[in-house]
Formats: sequence, structure tokens, C-alpha cells
Amino acid sequence: MLLLAMLAGVGLGRLLAGSTLAPGPMLAVAVAVSLLLCMPVAYVLTRPLARLLRALAGAVISFRDGDFSFSIASNRRDEFGDLVRAHNELGRVLRAERQSLFQRELLLHTVIQNAPTAVVLTNARGHVVHANLAARHLMNDGHRLEGQTLEALLQAMPETLQEAVRARREGLFALELQGQEEVFHLATRSFRLHGQRHQLYLIRHMTREISRQEVASWKKVIRVISHERNNSLAPISSLAHSGRMLAARGDVGRLDEVLATIGERAQHLGEFIRGYAAFAKLPLPRREAIPWQALAMRLSVQYAFRHGCELADDAVIQADPAQLEQALINLLKNAHESGSAAADVELAVGESARDWWIEVRDRGPGMSSQVIASALVPFYSTKRSGTGLGLALAREIVEAHGGRLSLANRADGGLGVRLTLPKSPEGDAPPLAT
Repeated sequence: MLLLAMLAGVGLGRLLAGSTLAPGPMLAVAVAVSLLLCMPVAYVLTRPLARLLRALAGAVISFRDGDFSFSIASNRRDEFGDLVRAHNELGRVLRAERQSLFQRELLLHTVIQNAPTAVVLTNARGHVVHANLAARHLMNDGHRLEGQTLEALLQAMPETLQEAVRARREGLFALELQGQEEVFHLATRSFRLHGQRHQLYLIRHMTREISRQEVASWKKVIRVISHERNNSLAPISSLAHSGRMLAARGDVGRLDEVLATIGERAQHLGEFIRGYAAFAKLPLPRREAIPWQALAMRLSVQYAFRHGCELADDAVIQADPAQLEQALINLLKNAHESGSAAADVELAVGESARDWWIEVRDRGPGMSSQVIASALVPFYSTKRSGTGLGLALAREIVEAHGGRLSLANRADGGLGVRLTLPKSPEGDAPPLAT
């Protein structure tokens, strides 16, 4: 058809050539007539391509809206055909990815819904947007929580649960359920979801786990105390018998040595028992202003160390003086007993906007990951004569102050034990939105 239109244009040109019109106008008339004749032909030829482009544009819009079900049929063998095939392959991949994502979301939803830990998610306005079955039973007698404000739900909850959730204070708390005291653990995290701030609360029922741990701890305490008692009482009994035999023979010259050894073993046993008593009867901390330089001076009398201070000379730390000093003495003692040279033991201190941090560093052999995981557990020790209470007591003191204690191997060898103490006793958790 295009060829016919061109021939018609040529014929018209020859007809005009025999006319009396000037060459310029004649050429213009011939071109105009040729274009008019070619336009229908061009429309017919480009209509399939236009339909294809419209289909591609519509499919792209569908992809943007999350609908990946569209595909385009075409048997073209040119570049447009390659484009159509690439589009169809993209749709297939996106459909497969969406189906896989749906399956993963379904699995995650099933796991969360049936998890024994109560899971509550609130938005920036404090409304519950998701709660699993455990949360429904804990907070609303099994009924749905979505759409209600967490503050309104807390009104009917025990006071200890209200206080823990409002303060977003992670840790253990007790509730009285059905006439019995039950222990729960609260963990909370803030994050952004779909551009908005959300708060996640995880409340785990810990009574059975704590009971098992208590039994295991008591068994370990009994084993440790029995072992230490036998280590002290057996030689005391043997030495007492030897002393009687020496006295019966009149050999009093060796009695001083026997009695000194008995006294040494008795003193060791007494110190061991006092250490357990101190751990069991640790009182609540009484915070007061502690001049750091004065505290560092007292510590240096007990154990030598290099002082790395990032605080001002007149800086003070709010803590219980006796407890903080005892915790640091325990850490410095461990650093000196690690095999590190005394000159390599360092006591560093600094602060952030919300916390003070104190770190005891040594150049000993460090700890394996297994030992680090167990080092803070009471009665755990890798030393033959160790009680396993030094680090445990330090952690108990720090956590009573609302802080935390962590251990990490140093890059160039040795161990660092860091105490982090909050400047605010209750933390800075904002109130719940209503």
C-alpha cells in the first residue's frame, strides 16, 4: 500500500509537470498529496506496534500497583519481541517471589501466633496493631487486642505489669495469677515500620524456666560448698589427729606448724562462706556522688593499674560507693590473676550522654567463647581455687544499679570487662502514647 501511494505521488508529479505551474509549487503539491496518501498506510502499519506499546505501559502500571499477573502475547522476531519476552519473564519472576514471600509471611505469622511468648506491637499513637494468642490470653481473656490502646488495656492489668510496660524496663517482674505468683520477663524494641515508629513488647512466662534454673543452681551450690568444705575439713581433721599424736609423744616442736596449717585452712573456709553470704545478701544500692579520682586512688592501693580517664578531674559518678568499689576490686583482682603483667592492667573510664562506662583491661590469654558465655554465672570458675563469685557479684552490683556488665576479648590479646552505669536511676524511657 505504501508503494502504491508512492507511485500515485510519482504519477501526480508527472501530471503536474505537464501543467503550467511553476516547479516549486508543483513540488510542494506533489509532496503534500504523497503525505496525505501515506498517512492511512502508515496508520495501518503502525497500529500493531501502538497496541503493543500500550499493553507494555499498562503492564508496567500493574507492576507498580503490585499486580504481576499480566503477560503479553506476541510472536514478533524483532527488538520489540525481545522486549515483550523480557517483560513476561520479569512478571514470572515477580510472581514467584511474591508467592515465596507470602509463604514465608504465612509461616512467620503461624509461628508468632502460636509462640508461648506474648507479642504486642503498637503504632506511634499507642494502638495495638498486632497481638498473638498468648498476648490475648494474658491481657484480654483471650479476646482480640487490635485497635485498642495499650494504655487502656493496662488499666485492667496488675500494677507490676503496668509499671514494667509503661517504663519499658526490660527484665523480670512478678504477677499474681490464679492465686499464685508467676514470673515474667519483658523485652521491648522500637523500630520504624512503613515509615512510622512502632513499639514491640515481648512478655515471656519464666516461672517454669526459673524453677528449673533454681533447682540446678541449688544443686551446684551444694556441690561447690561440699567440695570446698571437704577440701578444708579433711586436712583439718588429719592435722588435728597428727597434732594429738605429736602431743602424746611430747614432740611439741612441730605443733606450731600443724596449728598454723589448721588456722590457714579454717581462715580459707571462713572467707569462702563469707563470700557466699555477701552474694546472697547484697542490699539495694544507695546512690550518692562519688568523686572518681578519689575512688581511683583507693583502688590503686589495692591493685596497681594504668589509669585511662576521659572524665574531668572533678567528675563524679552516681552509685553506691561500697558496692561499686567492691565490683571494681573483683575485676582488678581477676585481671592480675589472668597471667597479665601488672603494668598491662588498665582501668579506663568515660561517659556518654546517658551512661558512665568503666572498663578493666588486661593482657592475659583472654577467654574462649564458651567461657565468656558462662563466666557471669554464679559458682562458675576456671581456677582451681576459685569460687566463681567475683564476676557474678560484680554483675549483680551493676544490674542492681540498672546497668550491665559485658566481657570481650581484646584485638591484640587479653580481656576487657566493661561496666555501664546509667546516669538516671530509672532510665529515660518515654511514657506510652495514648
